[in-house]
Amino acid sequence: MTDIRTRDFYYELPERLIAQTPIKERDHSRLLVLDKKTGEISHRYFYNITEYLNPGDCLVINDTKVLPARLFGTRTDTGAVVEFLLLKRIDDKRWETLVKPGKKAKIGAKITFKENLLSGKIIDILQEGNRVIEFEYEGIFEEILDILGEMPLPPYIHEKLSDRDRYQTVYAHNLGSAAAPTAGLHFNDKLLKEIEKKKVSIAKLTLHVGLGTFRPVKAEYIKDHTMHSEYYQLNEVEAEKINYAKKTGHRVISVGTTSTRTLETISSEEGLVKAGEGWTDIFIYPGYKFKLVDSLITNFHLPESTLLMLVSALAGRENIMKAYKEAVEKEYRFFSFGDAMFIK
Repeated sequence: MTDIRTRDFYYELPERLIAQTPIKERDHSRLLVLDKKTGEISHRYFYNITEYLNPGDCLVINDTKVLPARLFGTRTDTGAVVEFLLLKRIDDKRWETLVKPGKKAKIGAKITFKENLLSGKIIDILQEGNRVIEFEYEGIFEEILDILGEMPLPPYIHEKLSDRDRYQTVYAHNLGSAAAPTAGLHFNDKLLKEIEKKKVSIAKLTLHVGLGTFRPVKAEYIKDHTMHSEYYQLNEVEAEKINYAKKTGHRVISVGTTSTRTLETISSEEGLVKAGEGWTDIFIYPGYKFKLVDSLITNFHLPESTLLMLVSALAGRENIMKAYKEAVEKEYRFFSFGDAMFIK
């Protein structure tokens, strides 16, 4: 399977099908159900997901929380407006950032942010062009960010988000993502309670989603693509829930590609996990043998993306491309604020 081409994962998508805003009720998005063994497709709504979950199954969710990581500042010497996107925290005051326009962010440039709650200085330019900024502030940085920051919506969303909570899952807890684990956006508290009533366990892990998730695959052959790295955590209690489901012959159902990548990174060949933390750069594409994940709840992904390759590894490329073609024909909503798919 080493000669798979990136273009094998291309599909036509009318721009009007790219969801620009979330729908009113989280669990009222549409749900395409795909049987990975037969290729059979059915069309439901997300609130029907409980019909596909069985007592003893373990649903694994990613409880990362998105930082309001987009900041707009002003250069103190020229008055030019500079946009910063926080990518990675280096220490209490220093962050690796993506800057636009980069030419206005030379080493030594000083930046002030509105309401004078925050100021900063560019102290380094990294190899790929990202800047390191050292902030000065009083109080708690996250509280300042909550006041000044905007949600870092994906590049294909052009509408302004009126309610920033709609780009967070209802169970978001651990602050640190540059993008939301969007498969989880369809759940509300009521639906989660219904799932627990069915005796389905819900296990939480954390994977902080990086902007690399939107990085296009430019290599002709997918094996030549370099995957980005993301930080994960799983504690003992949650690991035991996952292992119990496996040991008792039940399914592990992953919510999102982020949970899937974490689970497959930490799984043993026997399909069991250990608590821990670290960084994963696992790249899952057709030919990969899954050790742990049995089923997947996911959104519809960009053409030629690593995420589309991951779901193709689980369900088969032909099944996925057929399902996507049908989703386009039936005018499903695509990407972050779009509809969902259950690969059973």
